[in-house]
Amino acid sequence: MRIAVPTETTAAETRIAATPETVKKFTGLGASVSVQAGAGATSGIQDADFSAAGATITPNAQDTLHDADIVLKVRRPVGHELSLYKKGAMVFAAMDPYGNEGDVDAMAAAGIDAFAMELMPRITRAQVMDVLSSQANLSGYRAVVDASSEYGRAFPMMMTAAGTVPAARVFIMGVGVAGLQAIATARRLGAIVTATDVRPATKEQVESLGAKFIAVEDEEFKAAETSGGYAKEMSNDYQAKQATLVAAHIAKQDIVITTALIPGRPAPKLVSAEMVASMRAGSVIIDLAVERGGNVEGAKAGEIVTTSNGVKIVGHNNVPGRLAATASALYARNLYAFVETMIDKPNKAIAVKWDDELVKATCLTRDGAVVHPNFAPKPTADKDA
Repeated sequence: MRIAVPTETTAAETRIAATPETVKKFTGLGASVSVQAGAGATSGIQDADFSAAGATITPNAQDTLHDADIVLKVRRPVGHELSLYKKGAMVFAAMDPYGNEGDVDAMAAAGIDAFAMELMPRITRAQVMDVLSSQANLSGYRAVVDASSEYGRAFPMMMTAAGTVPAARVFIMGVGVAGLQAIATARRLGAIVTATDVRPATKEQVESLGAKFIAVEDEEFKAAETSGGYAKEMSNDYQAKQATLVAAHIAKQDIVITTALIPGRPAPKLVSAEMVASMRAGSVIIDLAVERGGNVEGAKAGEIVTTSNGVKIVGHNNVPGRLAATASALYARNLYAFVETMIDKPNKAIAVKWDDELVKATCLTRDGAVVHPNFAPKPTADKDA
């Protein structure tokens, strides 16, 4: 049972899919683990740390991946990298399959069994495997830290001999895992925090953290949540009413942080150019959805845009990767928790239960075909029927 941890091929990716902690656990299950030389450098992990945990350090991707039964990655394998995998290798990563169906097909053609960690069901036994939550939690924290570094004023109210410094006003749009952590972090820094979300269950969560909830609370709002706990796409009428309320609120804010994402869809536009123009000079907007098109009009992926009225729109890519050491530690634990369920411990061998609900929910490709129902080719109707 051979496990491989290659260097990420995406230049902007600073995380790694294993740590010395998880390598030691895998070797304890009877696996041999190969880590590509330098793979952990951007996460603050040296090759010597992996060696001390029981891993073999290999000089390049080809040697790392050679004959590997399990491959642990942060992002999906693409291009030439796929040719290095043996057929039947199990690959675990955040696959980002929506909108990248061609890459999913390529993984099937390469004969690998690909598992998309972000499709993990949000059920009790899978909480420790939930990469979306572990990484979003860090994104929410980092968003506030980034906002504070770009904002030219203090966050807390300060009473000094020279006068009183008012507290910053922070508005969080989207109260999922990232939003809740952003609220908590901004509150710890002393800001006056408000938040909004289309899911009614979040109101109590927001208020429990000491923030004020802002939303149009009509009948559509009361039914605006899927059984999986995600936000539903709202009607145009509701969006218009909410936009009117939010527009008036944003004009009074110093910092706005947007976190709204709907699985499989472009990020909804929440902040218009007119809203941005209503904010005072020196205000900051952090768009955590910028890699999916962004929640903010004028946001650009990988850039900080300063508008004509002096508002900064921050669109950092890979926000969890801005905390690479912490993000890698949590992500690696998520992967270990899932992979460990597929190992027969007494026999120290891979034993996948293909009918397990976690396996079925995350498996994208198997035996040369795309098998996930959301991405598998739809059967064509029999013309002669």
